[in-house]
Amino acid sequence: MKMNPKAKQKEHNFILERFVVGPLESNCYLVADPGTKEAVLIDPGADSGKMKKFIAKAGLDLKFIINTHGHGDHIAANGSFGVPIYIHSLDADFLSDPKKNLSAMFLFPLRSPKAARLLEEGDKITLGGLEVEVIHTPGHTPGSISLKMDSVIFTGDTLFAGGMGRTDFDYGDEEQIIRSIREKLFSFSDDTEIYPGHGEPSTIGEERRSNPFL
Repeated sequence: MKMNPKAKQKEHNFILERFVVGPLESNCYLVADPGTKEAVLIDPGADSGKMKKFIAKAGLDLKFIINTHGHGDHIAANGSFGVPIYIHSLDADFLSDPKKNLSAMFLFPLRSPKAARLLEEGDKITLGGLEVEVIHTPGHTPGSISLKMDSVIFTGDTLFAGGMGRTDFDYGDEEQIIRSIREKLFSFSDDTEIYPGHGEPSTIGEERRSNPFL
C-alpha cells in the first residue's frame, strides 16, 4: 500500500489490504485478525471479484461489511458477499434509495441489501481478537462514520490526505464536517494513521499541520 511520503506506516496487529475500486477510485479496505482469520470489508464499492480472490487465497473468513456512509461508490458491491452489512442509523435508508446514495445521478441506480446492524457513536464491534470503535463524523452525509482500530482510523469521506469530503450534495453540511474533523478526529494523537475513502493514507498530525481546508 502506497503511503503519503510524509506519513510513516507502522506495523499493525492486523492484516490490512487496500483495493482501489470503481470509476471514482474509492478505497475499499479489508481488515482481518491474523489469528482467527476473521475479516471485515470496509466500503466495498465495486470490483468484488478481486476482493473475493484475495479473501480465498489468504484463507480469510469474511464476517461482515461496514459502510462508512451510504454513497453508491462505497456500497455498490455490498450484495456480492452474502454477509451482514453494518451502517450508521442515519444513513440506513441511503442503501435502498438511488437518489440519496447518488447512483441515480450517475444513471446507474443501485440498491444495496438492508443493513443487519445499525451503528451509533461509541459502538464497539468485535472481529476475532480485534475491536473496532465507531466514531460518528457527520457532514459528508448525516450518518458518516470513522472506524478506529488501535492506532489507525478509517475516515471514509470525512477526512482525506490534504482534503475533506464534499458537502455540496444533498444532506451534506460543511460546518458539521469541519466540526467532526476538528472536535473528533483531531482529538487523536499526531501519529494516528488515517486511511481515507479516496486517495492515499496520511496521519492526524500531517493533516492538523498542513490540510488547506482546515
